[in-house]
Amino acid sequence: MPDTAVPDRPTHMHAVLARWAAEHPDREALRYGERTWTWAQLLSRVARNAAAQRAAGLQPGDRVAVLDLNHPSCLETTLACAQVGTANTVVNFRLAPSEVAYVINDSAAKVLFVGPEFAELVAGVREHLPHVRRVIQVGDPGTPGDEYEAWLDIEPDPEVYPAAPDECFLQLYTSGTTGFPKGAMLTHAGMIAHSANVVAAVGAAPESNVLVAMPLFHVGGSSYALVCLYSGARMVLTRIPDPTRLPAIMEREKITHTFFVPALMALMTKVPDVGAHDYSALRVLCYGASPMPLPVLRASMKVFPNVFMQVYGMTEACGVITVLGSEEHADTANEHRLISAGKPIPGVTIEIRDPSSGKPVGTGESGEVWVRTEQLMGGYWNKPEATAAAIDEDGWYRSGDGGHFDEDGYLYITDRIKDMIISGGENIYPAELERVLAEHPSVADVTVVGVPDDKWGEVPKAVLVAADGHTVDEAELLAFCRQQLASYKCPKSVDVVDELPRNATGKILKKDIRARYWEGRDRRTV
Repeated sequence: MPDTAVPDRPTHMHAVLARWAAEHPDREALRYGERTWTWAQLLSRVARNAAAQRAAGLQPGDRVAVLDLNHPSCLETTLACAQVGTANTVVNFRLAPSEVAYVINDSAAKVLFVGPEFAELVAGVREHLPHVRRVIQVGDPGTPGDEYEAWLDIEPDPEVYPAAPDECFLQLYTSGTTGFPKGAMLTHAGMIAHSANVVAAVGAAPESNVLVAMPLFHVGGSSYALVCLYSGARMVLTRIPDPTRLPAIMEREKITHTFFVPALMALMTKVPDVGAHDYSALRVLCYGASPMPLPVLRASMKVFPNVFMQVYGMTEACGVITVLGSEEHADTANEHRLISAGKPIPGVTIEIRDPSSGKPVGTGESGEVWVRTEQLMGGYWNKPEATAAAIDEDGWYRSGDGGHFDEDGYLYITDRIKDMIISGGENIYPAELERVLAEHPSVADVTVVGVPDDKWGEVPKAVLVAADGHTVDEAELLAFCRQQLASYKCPKSVDVVDELPRNATGKILKKDIRARYWEGRDRRTV
């Protein structure tokens, strides 16, 4: 794609850290529990981590891996990798042992940093990790078993590997809802472009206090932390996103910016006295990574008024690509926009293309979301065919998401293309049905899948979990849908289950649900 780099924008992630360490060496950069780091201290610790990597024989292009809950050592390792030319693979700690081993082996990580909660897991798969030369236990300084501080007990190495802008320093794995996860290679240029674009959208600055609560194995964690770093803001990092503790942290630390996922927001709104805390410092509360049910959004807006910003994005684009701002959230005359993903952020171009032909479709027409931006990954690690299938020769990324633009330029995400239901020749997007069903008081959790039908080929079925204290009346629920949706879109039946299957990042495994109904039947690829 054309060179769109901003002339005064850094091209190396280490330059971002070095800038703030030079301008504000004694200002607090990071808080984790009762521990704090100034910008100068953070720079020194990263330089010692870099020196330790080199002493361990790591070379540019090598991978390390982190399997831990949120801890400053993960961020320090990511920044050290940027300095050395290596890349940090942050492993999803919610994976099963065999899946953890797959990711570590796929990355060929030579050094593995492990938190205390996962030491037993790693011991169980250690013999199946042939690339790992050394396992380093991570804990708080002085705690039994901590080896990370000893790892840093080395003379700082100021040398900075002259990485090209398109070299990877952070490797995050996709969630793998349809197969093994793929390692998205996030580059200096991509992450810096993302950081600059998001900082412009959310208004973070050196005077801001940014709460990073989401797991660092996700772009909502690591990418958001790097956005904070880019802005020069003070970062407050929590080990886990505990909904019962976050309100007090937000008040005490005078948090101005943060990012939460909808599931966390749903839990926070139910915390006793959540509205009694002082959130007057809060300027922007971003949410995303999964659809936000409108009942949860409305309840959340009562607790945190005038600060909400919806973000839509993907690992392959380092994170955020569109934003729906606080003004739209407050616009009661256009409340329908609350279910949109907003508009592309600066530096991002989005087109809706026909998923079969790849040709652009008209305004209001549904198709696949294609993305072109400097934020894009360098490709999937060791998967050239998957990379070529995802990114065309002109630099357009095929997201796999279905969507459309309205006449005002707002993007609406309908569903994953693979989840679309084709019933009697009509395209039905389950997410549209799920939004309506989630509004019914008897529904706690819901998904919609296509099931076999002799007349129409397939028809929508709602599979849901009943809300506490409620009994689901199928006829009432279907009538509720018909009041708000065209009849052909509405579910034809309802199944009530105890829980919906989810992957390690919380996404519903529709392929597993569909499999229950399609056994022995032919269907398009699922």
